[in-house]
Amino acid sequence: MADTSATSGSGRDEDAYDYVIVGGGTAGCVLAARLSEDPLTRVCVIEGGPSDVGDENVLRLRNWINLIDTDYDYRYPIVEQPRGNSHILHSRARVLGGCSSHNTLISFLPFPHELEQWVRDGAAGWDAATLLPYRHRLRNSIRPVAGKDRNPIAHDFVTAAVDTLDVPVVDDFNAHPFTEGAGFFSVAYDPATGCRSSASVAYLHSVMGRSNLTLQLESWAYRLLRDEQSRLTRVQVRYADGSEGTVRAERELVLCAGAIDTPRLLMLSGIGPADELRELGIDVLTDLPGVGENLLDHPESVIVWETAGPLPPNSAMDSDAGLFVRRDAGEPGPDLMLHFYQVPFTLNTERLGLPTPPHGVSMTPNVPKSRSRGKIWLRSADPREKPALDFRYFTDPEGYDERTVVDGLRVAREVAATGPLREWLMRETAPGPAATTDAELSEYGRRAAHTVYHPAGTCRMGGDGDAGAVLDPLLRLRGEEGVRVVDASVFPSLPLVNPMVTVLLVAERAVDLITGRAGPAHGAVPASGSDMRGEQR
Repeated sequence: MADTSATSGSGRDEDAYDYVIVGGGTAGCVLAARLSEDPLTRVCVIEGGPSDVGDENVLRLRNWINLIDTDYDYRYPIVEQPRGNSHILHSRARVLGGCSSHNTLISFLPFPHELEQWVRDGAAGWDAATLLPYRHRLRNSIRPVAGKDRNPIAHDFVTAAVDTLDVPVVDDFNAHPFTEGAGFFSVAYDPATGCRSSASVAYLHSVMGRSNLTLQLESWAYRLLRDEQSRLTRVQVRYADGSEGTVRAERELVLCAGAIDTPRLLMLSGIGPADELRELGIDVLTDLPGVGENLLDHPESVIVWETAGPLPPNSAMDSDAGLFVRRDAGEPGPDLMLHFYQVPFTLNTERLGLPTPPHGVSMTPNVPKSRSRGKIWLRSADPREKPALDFRYFTDPEGYDERTVVDGLRVAREVAATGPLREWLMRETAPGPAATTDAELSEYGRRAAHTVYHPAGTCRMGGDGDAGAVLDPLLRLRGEEGVRVVDASVFPSLPLVNPMVTVLLVAERAVDLITGRAGPAHGAVPASGSDMRGEQR
């Protein structure tokens, strides 16, 4: 049986496995399931949170918003944002399955042109023809929101967006690349039960009985150590009972702790910007100045309306539909996105003194192509102290991100003023109709801004001549042997839309890079998205 307990560190020094995976999140679950398919290969996953098996709080998709700022959440504060909202807590999931056990499971394939940009940025071998065929391997059950879950007001939002902006209805956002449109999202869930098809549910739940798979849950990896051959193979772990131990990887150590905790772990281990580490008293193993740099995210703001009463109850997860707009005709894809929430999302507007309606809806203008870049750094050498996160929201010199939010607020008002959606809405409560100028909308939009929790890019891969690249295009850590990174931190740039599926694809390809197995046949994106509904096993 798989070991799923919070095992004491006593007597576990130098426990050895072929592969040690740090982080049982979206990518870690894929790697654990795939690498352990070989019964002679010993695989260990070190995960800081508990199991999601049988936990209805996690498994019920519509409960996602109640997981934020709880014991399922690491709750990372951010540093002061002079041009944004400094009160954001960045949610990072503390549970098996990672953010796929914590988020809305809105699922988008990356656009082919985005992957071609990765290649131009030095990530050779990550082109669309290589990566997109891995969609056929995904085990998650991904499909457009089921008809029974399509709320009438969400239908009317889609109709209003199409009528107002002359964009098409998109039946399946994963069927082929699109430039703009409105429709219901594809979601990784089971419509019959409303339960998640997270990475843990899809990849791990059915294989936990493998004798060669060990899950060390509620076990926190906080430092990497060298072995006698100076290879970085050992992981120092603190267990739930306060005891400590080490785990060793005899083949490869794979870091899947995410775009915040992977660079944090590297820096605590002495891998990162040398001068900054020395100032904290950390012995430098490898000078990699790019660790923690290139922090990416999708910022968004919010506009709220009161409705006359409660809405019909049907929904997959209360944010089932969205709108994409291409403002710049020269762009190959959309450059503005709006989620439609069937709830009044007022976490940030209340702080600004704006009213909270008893019943309402929201639209969230999102910046798919944010040009602001941030950084993560350590505050001290103490592993228990949370790192500093500076997303530098709305600081791009051209003001592109700010302009996108202002345009999004105006587009949202246009859609809301169009029947049949208009018939549902009583009044705009945030920012309120008095905010009309660009300056007023910008000030409100930035102060009410939030995140859709998509940090990425902090250990990006790149070419040999790229001094800021942390990884080579095979996901190997530069300057070290036997260590790879597989999570959203490897992205050279952030996909336009929700990145979870891109993480899954990267993890599936990483399995082939690690094992030397052949990948799927090269090919274009299939003409239909209907195959993206779970691998037959």
